[in-house]
Amino acid sequence: MRIVAIVGLALAGLNVGVQAQSSLWANSVISYNAGTGYTPGYDNPSAALGEPSRFTPGQYGGPVDPFSPPWTSGQLVTVGAGGWLTVQFGAPVRNAAGNPFGLDFMIFNGSGFLITNGNYEGGGITDGTTFGGDAQTRVSVSQDGVNFYELNPSFAPLVDAGWPTDGSGNFNIPVNPALTGANFAGRDLAGIRALYAGSGGGAGYDIAWARDQNGQSVSLDEINYVRVDVLSGRAKIDGFAAVPEPATLSLGVGGVVFALLLGRRNCKKG
Repeated sequence: MRIVAIVGLALAGLNVGVQAQSSLWANSVISYNAGTGYTPGYDNPSAALGEPSRFTPGQYGGPVDPFSPPWTSGQLVTVGAGGWLTVQFGAPVRNAAGNPFGLDFMIFNGSGFLITNGNYEGGGITDGTTFGGDAQTRVSVSQDGVNFYELNPSFAPLVDAGWPTDGSGNFNIPVNPALTGANFAGRDLAGIRALYAGSGGGAGYDIAWARDQNGQSVSLDEINYVRVDVLSGRAKIDGFAAVPEPATLSLGVGGVVFALLLGRRNCKKG
């Protein structure tokens, strides 16, 4: 009976962890308009759902890293001028001032760091310049899917200006927004990852930047929807990720650890 109870606790902890993890991404498309100038074949908005890309499939695929961004139509959806993409998260995204750098969610794109030393066999070095996007974007958030509030563009980065994706990193931890391209100049992959500090990249956003049509700040405790409007150019979107509050992130792991410790203690008693 002890073993059954221990296994039950462990499975419960794992289940909570899986549920918590699945709620950290956008899980449904509410509306999509490809706009003008989108890339033909890259018009499936479902490509932006779920976890951002860690591996590019196919003959020319491989691990996604800041020098090798996602590029297939199964990984990216494009939005041209006048178009938009609206998605819903699997669970409410909290406006939590205690999050890393105060950021609440990220948007991942198809950008990459330029290699400037000519080494494309794993020894690339960048000057901090990125490639892959030129879109002017507007990011808005909503609690109910009806009333959307723009994130102040004085603070909100352009979607294509987000840091290149690193599939080996944590998609729910933002990169330090104080970093600029100059900080990455002269760095190889290991050096880039050192500055990422465990993050998987992306552009970070704070719900506290929300404002109404008159430019007045709007107080939102949480949001469920994010909308990206493309004002000019063409945006490439790979995914959306929430920054969970520490308690949420550790819930599943804590359940498993507790079950294992309990099992170890009971085994000693037996």
